[in-house]
Amino acid sequence: MTAVADTPPVARPTAAEGTAWGILVMLSLSHMLNDTMQSLVAASYPILKESFALDFGQIGLITLCFQVTASVLQPLVGLYTDRHPKPFSLAFGMGSTLIGLLLMSVAPTYGVLLISVGLIGAGSSVFHPESSRMARLASGGRHGLAQSLFQVGGNSGTALGPLLAAFIVLPNGRSSVAWFAVLALIGITLLTRVGFWGIAHRKARPQSAARPTSGLPRALVIRSITVLMLLVFSKQVYLASISSYYTFYLIDTFHMSVKEAQIYLFLFLGSAALGTLVGGPVGDRIGRKMVIWVSILGVLPFTLLLPHVGPIGTAVLSVVIGLILSSAFSAILVFAQELVPGRVGMIAGMFFGLAFGFGGLGAAALGEIADRTSIRTVYEICAWLPAIGVLTVFLPNIRKAKG
Repeated sequence: MTAVADTPPVARPTAAEGTAWGILVMLSLSHMLNDTMQSLVAASYPILKESFALDFGQIGLITLCFQVTASVLQPLVGLYTDRHPKPFSLAFGMGSTLIGLLLMSVAPTYGVLLISVGLIGAGSSVFHPESSRMARLASGGRHGLAQSLFQVGGNSGTALGPLLAAFIVLPNGRSSVAWFAVLALIGITLLTRVGFWGIAHRKARPQSAARPTSGLPRALVIRSITVLMLLVFSKQVYLASISSYYTFYLIDTFHMSVKEAQIYLFLFLGSAALGTLVGGPVGDRIGRKMVIWVSILGVLPFTLLLPHVGPIGTAVLSVVIGLILSSAFSAILVFAQELVPGRVGMIAGMFFGLAFGFGGLGAAALGEIADRTSIRTVYEICAWLPAIGVLTVFLPNIRKAKG
């Protein structure tokens, strides 16, 4: 069942109001720095497991603590900044990440370690909703492209984390995590510049008091948002199985070294970054619903095959899965923003928050499953998650009238 709705024509920006490429690049770079630092948490799990004598359940609890603080606040931050834009809050969020990193590098107990990852997650809660809203302001009407460019920075940072952990943190120990505070300082500098642009943009183009609408029935909007949330659940829990336990799976199944396993994880996350760059602009051209179909349901045959192949097949399939699955999020986010226009920050915060929250809950549950059964069982269960993509049939076909 689908519904077709024609939304009012979208005004094309003039040349003077076109895409602010410099701002988009700074936001993407900041996103890369932010997510590089965040990904160091999961990438450091082998060291943390040894240092604190953790089991898989405790590792899952670290992920849960990080993801919950990175998710619960995001919709509230987005709702507030939609009404009261705070461009300089981006730099303050990066500061929280900086403090969390420094604390993680010297944490004397497991409890302090949880506090440190909570601070890193809180920085993410502030960063994502407002930066996503700023990316849309800088898009010049090319919303899918802007979100993809913004998100590819984040996915690139997520991919770099394991590589940096393999070549810097593993040889030099947990204290070397503090070296990455330099990245936070660079991010604060970039985001301060973005903050000044945001203030100037707001003065040049004051917002209308009238709230725009999608023109769709309220019940259809609620149903569609619910479907999009379930699709995010499918995607993020599968990604949580990779980011939290992939290295352990490779070590246990193929007897790889930690460094070799981190390189495999980098291959997956690097392909995910590339796939993110594709999803937004393709959705601008052929429709976001088609991208969601292909990205979520289309990856199912490959996830089902992954637990049953050797090391070379695992490397190939992880690249294919990363490319296909990651293209969905830009399309899902912009689709949701079109369903609820005028609430860009709130929707971004809600979906980024859901992504982190689902990932954290999934990681905690999967850790318990791994402790009770085996790490291989985790991947056999998660292989079926993309089947939820069949719910895409319930999304409306939103057609934008040509300008």
